[in-house]
Amino acid sequence: MKTRNFTILVLLMLACAAHVAAQSGRHTYRKDVTTDDTDKVYVEEIKLNVSALGEKGTFRAGVGTADLLVLEDGVIHQPASVRRTPANVLIMLDTGGEDRHAKDFKTTVEAAKALIAKLSPEDSVALLEVNDEARFIMEWTSDKELLDAALDKHMRFGRRSDFTEGLKLARLAFARWDSENRHLVLISDGLGLPETESERERVMRSLLETDVNVHVVSYTKMEKAVTAARRRSVSAGSRRADIPAGGGVPVQGSTPTGTLGTINLDRAMVRKIDERAAALDRSEKSLERLASATNGEMINPSSREEMVEKMEYLSRTIDSNYVVTYVPKRALSDARDGEERNIEVTSRRYDVLVQARRKLIVRKPEGRQ
Repeated sequence: MKTRNFTILVLLMLACAAHVAAQSGRHTYRKDVTTDDTDKVYVEEIKLNVSALGEKGTFRAGVGTADLLVLEDGVIHQPASVRRTPANVLIMLDTGGEDRHAKDFKTTVEAAKALIAKLSPEDSVALLEVNDEARFIMEWTSDKELLDAALDKHMRFGRRSDFTEGLKLARLAFARWDSENRHLVLISDGLGLPETESERERVMRSLLETDVNVHVVSYTKMEKAVTAARRRSVSAGSRRADIPAGGGVPVQGSTPTGTLGTINLDRAMVRKIDERAAALDRSEKSLERLASATNGEMINPSSREEMVEKMEYLSRTIDSNYVVTYVPKRALSDARDGEERNIEVTSRRYDVLVQARRKLIVRKPEGRQ
């Protein structure tokens, strides 16, 4: 469920700012300056976005500071505040790729529409398409008719999928959009240009340094099923029938022969299928790690119909968030650059279901290494 938005708040004057990953992963260093005779004091407050549901899986209203408990690397913290806020949802639609079978243009659009339809009217949504290039087809808006029109009129196919460039553009968009309760929804199999695979992993990890929760709507399970079926088909066609023990090698015109089966010598095809299966497996695991580390949802359906149906669940998850703040007992200003912390929020009430976890990577601003 949901933990987000780490922010070190200011008391009086802004000294400098830096991004880290917590539930929303962002914090700023701020300096409390009073008079020349008073010591300068740094005050930090981490901001998290927490999903709270009732026993029937619906949003639970009325949650307060006494109802939640924050654990940072196992150390108990009491929330300082709990409040509601609308969501900001960036949907990244992957519509490219040379060797796609289950990844379907129509289903991708339908899934995005289904999610938008179920989101709260107060939420802001932006649309980012990724194929041969990454481009916005709709900037931030709460107008669902405009969003649907953009999906109908401005979407297009692509021969390739520059997935890495899409992630970079999404990260930049959130950096420019000063808001809370941020969500990135990836509708993709996570595969991109082969030459950018290592860069893709680096960019995905860099999302842990932002204030974004990443939800994955994945085609990997469906694509893996298609790939496995293709591999079985090719293997069956390639299987060579062995000569029975004691039998001689048939010689044309002198030895009675019969058809033993079709021989497929296209080893390149077999190798290509195996390489795609391995790439899909790596991508699936990478997407699962990303969703888990950013307190997002990993939706990996077995069919296109299931993918569209799951959007209602995802919308409920996104719209069930509270913004929770707490003061860390180990100051972030004293942390080493790149330090990792694990954050978890649990419920003190039996009728409030909270399972909020996030990995926090501290990035220090210049001058505070």
